[in-house]
Amino acid sequence: MLKHFLPDQHVKNIFEITPESLQEKGVKGIITDLDNTLVEWDRPYATPMLIEWFDNMRKNEILVTIVSNNNEKRVRAFSDPLHIPFIFQARKPMTRAFNKALKEMGLRKEETVVIGDQLLTDVLGGNRSGFHTILVVPVAQTDGFVTRFNRKVERRILNWFRKKGKLNWED
Repeated sequence: MLKHFLPDQHVKNIFEITPESLQEKGVKGIITDLDNTLVEWDRPYATPMLIEWFDNMRKNEILVTIVSNNNEKRVRAFSDPLHIPFIFQARKPMTRAFNKALKEMGLRKEETVVIGDQLLTDVLGGNRSGFHTILVVPVAQTDGFVTRFNRKVERRILNWFRKKGKLNWED
């Protein structure tokens, strides 16, 4: 069961994920979480560095879709100025939103990665859906109520993976 929580890859931040590294693996699309993956959960808009990251993906013909458990107002306010497709109230780790994003991008699972900061939503949902998953260190050290609970559970799982030598993770 715990294998469903193990990401295929982990990085310190979204900026370590480059179009070149994705293209080497045959990746043409990204399904990414929003809060604490791309920006802090309470930051309404993308940073200049993140806008450049999105532009770089677009220039290299890598599609990006944001899949978030947050509400439509939050996700739309972030995504619309960037012209990034999105799915809100995704109910991750349920698989429906991941599959919907994949269908909208017109790609296959083998051509798509799932990126997120939470084991219990992003990694579990991505793994259950059959995607390559990439875990990022959360952008902010603060979280909303539900996420704070999830983080406590995640720490136990991450520590178990560390002890078993399956993951080298730094907070």
